[in-house]
Amino acid sequence: MTRQMQRWTKWAVKGLAGVAMTMVFMAGAVQMKAQDTTEPTPTKLSAAPPVTYANRYELYGGINLQNFQAGQNLPKRMNFGGVELLGTYWITPRWGAALNFRGEAGTTPVFANPYTTRPLVVMYEGMAGAEYRGPKGQRAAMNFHAYAGVGAGIFNETPLPVNENVGLYTNRVKPMAAIGTSFDFNRSRSIAIRLSPDLILEHFGTETREFFAISGGVVYRFGKK
Repeated sequence: MTRQMQRWTKWAVKGLAGVAMTMVFMAGAVQMKAQDTTEPTPTKLSAAPPVTYANRYELYGGINLQNFQAGQNLPKRMNFGGVELLGTYWITPRWGAALNFRGEAGTTPVFANPYTTRPLVVMYEGMAGAEYRGPKGQRAAMNFHAYAGVGAGIFNETPLPVNENVGLYTNRVKPMAAIGTSFDFNRSRSIAIRLSPDLILEHFGTETREFFAISGGVVYRFGKK
């Protein structure tokens, strides 16, 4: 493992630790709220009561950021920016089936060459999986999710001479997964602001590698059970 990968691994561990601490804090806050029998007072930062989570469907759209390594032996990683779309069908009050799409692009450092320093890479990710609705309250909720599917990487967006090796993968479709959680801050029964960090697993090279992603956007809940 290179020093760069070690640094990224340390950052990822710190990030997941921060997420875990946040989860514990929110779980405690939700429990304290459940013990409070008084009617919540709406504020500018919370939804008018009650938020029931009695919806059958849920749509999410947001901006996604993700890091990646665009070649098996490239010494540095790159950053993607793009969009994320998610649709969830709540089978029970706790469990939902989800379809996830992400489209993103970014430039990457490559091996020294006379043609380009940072060629463009495009990635399309399609996954399906499960959502679990965790602690929830009037003001906020937390969900857990796990998706699996494929990523389609396009690594020749920047034209290069034939057989010029700059360290990039060839265009390919490979297995990909996302495991993470989401924090929803309610604006109404139907609308919430979401922040969602993920651990990304991919197998574009000869081994499975881990990356970090995070997205933020808007959730729309609709359809009664």
